[in-house]
Amino acid sequence: MNWLLYALLTVLTWGLYGVYLHSGQMAMLDSVNGRYKAFLFVGVAYFIIAVLAPLLVLKVNGSDFNFPSKGIWLSLFAGALGAVGAFGILLAFGAKGTPTVVMAIVFAAAPIVNAIAATLMHPPKDGWGGIAWQFWAGIVLAAFGGCLVSYYKPAPAPKTAKAAPAAVALAAPGAR
Repeated sequence: MNWLLYALLTVLTWGLYGVYLHSGQMAMLDSVNGRYKAFLFVGVAYFIIAVLAPLLVLKVNGSDFNFPSKGIWLSLFAGALGAVGAFGILLAFGAKGTPTVVMAIVFAAAPIVNAIAATLMHPPKDGWGGIAWQFWAGIVLAAFGGCLVSYYKPAPAPKTAKAAPAAVALAAPGAR
């Protein structure tokens, strides 16, 4: 059951990804380039975790560092898909999408795309007609769930006005 723990680790980290990415974008304090600055540091994190860590594990495990070309190209394509998807999330945020809605759509629709792509790449032994109705019901429910979460998202709390800094108050006419 280790696979389930790893899957839940991914659910947790990817579930937090969007809201932290959006927060990082906003914390860059750059309304034009903040999303690109945030994405740059996503890339730095990917380099540390997805390049340096596997190199260390391969070295510790005594890998022969033989990489077949088909494996290289499929893996590069997978990485490009992930990077383009992450960039798409940032662009959605920049186009006024909120983490609640954007990520609900992504996480409801991505499993649908995955299920169909995996079925096309690895067809069922009995053909498409042999697929259980529950598979199709799951696809419909995932889409419906994403719509419900997006449509009925909680409204954010109203923004409160920040108190003026003391230095500004002292500089006001008549202030002592």
